[in-house]
Order: sequence, then structure tokens, then C-alpha cells
Amino acid sequence: MARLRSSVFLVLLVLWTVLLAATIPYFAWRDRPHATRRFSRFWAGGVLAILRFVGLSYRTIGEENRPPEPALYVGNHQSAFETIAAAVLIPDVAIVLKEELYRIPVFGWFLKRSPMIAIDRAGGASSVKKMFREGREASEHGRNLLIFPEGTRRAVDERAEFHRGVLLLYKALDLPVVPVVNNAGLFWPARSFAIRPGTITVSYLPSIPPGLPDREFMARLSEAIYAERDRLVAQEGKTA
Repeated sequence: MARLRSSVFLVLLVLWTVLLAATIPYFAWRDRPHATRRFSRFWAGGVLAILRFVGLSYRTIGEENRPPEPALYVGNHQSAFETIAAAVLIPDVAIVLKEELYRIPVFGWFLKRSPMIAIDRAGGASSVKKMFREGREASEHGRNLLIFPEGTRRAVDERAEFHRGVLLLYKALDLPVVPVVNNAGLFWPARSFAIRPGTITVSYLPSIPPGLPDREFMARLSEAIYAERDRLVAQEGKTA
């Protein structure tokens, strides 16, 4: 059953994305990033609907912790779910992502035209400056930012030292930081299409104000994210 569920999801995902590809000439001609982001949300919503069709839904908690003004959202990274769902969960979001994601057919084109904040991990100081510049431009245009400081997808019980990019953005942009935590890896593991039925929980935690000392900020952020992740994982284990 698990193999059938995952196969159905993959087939429907490909068909849905092929339909999306047919719109690329139109959006390339219009060259309007806001319209591109809006259509990307439509595609992401379709993927979430496909997931529901194969038995995997999601819920959000802590919505009251989301500020009305632009913020820097910082999330744990467990699966492909949070990358796709971000367009729906955080409208007009600018995601800090690896530049190689732009090479993914169709999906990468829409990421680039949104635009997102792509980082060349071998780019050194110039890549950091680019992240600052594009992050500041996004926030000035009223967009939220999202970064996954673990750097890559992690197992549900794995801890990682957060990359300094999140600290540098925090200091440079002077925005409140909203930790956003999920347990998607329990249902859609990293680097896998083995979909397990259930309900993913996405939790928004109280924001961390700007201006904290470096070590205090990083400690508060890491502690908040991993404590909530462990709670969500344990809670799912009790209800399984």
C-alpha cells in the first residue's frame, strides 16, 4: 500500500507540474514577479491537494505568533514538504535556498522568476553580500523571508549546528524572527517519495525580537526550534 500511495503521488505530481510548465511562456512574457509568485502558490496548493488525496494532510498551530509586518521565518528542514508548502503557508515569501535548485526543471524556473534568494555555497563573501542585498529588497517590498539554517534536510531526531547565515541576516535586516517548526519527516522522509498517511503539524512559535547579542540569539533560536520539534515528534508517537 505504501508503494502504491507513493507511486500515485509521484505520477500526479509530474502531471500537475507538466501542466504548470505550459504556462512558462506566458509568465516569461509578462515578467511580473508578483503574478509568478501567485501562480506558484496555486501550484503548491495543488501539490498539497495531491498529498491529501494520498492520505497526507497538514495543520498549523500558533498562527497568533505571526506578526503583521515582514519577518524572518526560520524553520527546521525535514522533507520536501516545507519547501513546497512555504508558498502557501507564508504568501509572497522569499526563501533563502541553494542555487542548484534553480536547475530543477519547471520548479526551478518559477523559483528564479519569483524571485527567491539563491546562494552559491562556494561564493564566499560575494554570496553573503548578495543574500543581504536581496533579503533587504524583499523585506522592503513587504515580503517575508524564510531560511533553513540546518542547510539540508535532516532526520527527525538529528540536531545540527545552525549555519551563520541566519545570524548574519538577523543582524543585517533588523527583523523579528519567527521560528516555524514541522514534523514532516515522520510522514515524508528526506530524499524519499515514501509517503506515509497522517497529519503534518506546522507550529509558529513566539517571535524573537531584533537586536539580541549573537550568542543569545543563536541559543534561543536553536533551543526553541529543537524543543518544539522534539515535542511534535513525541506527540505524534503517542497518537500513532
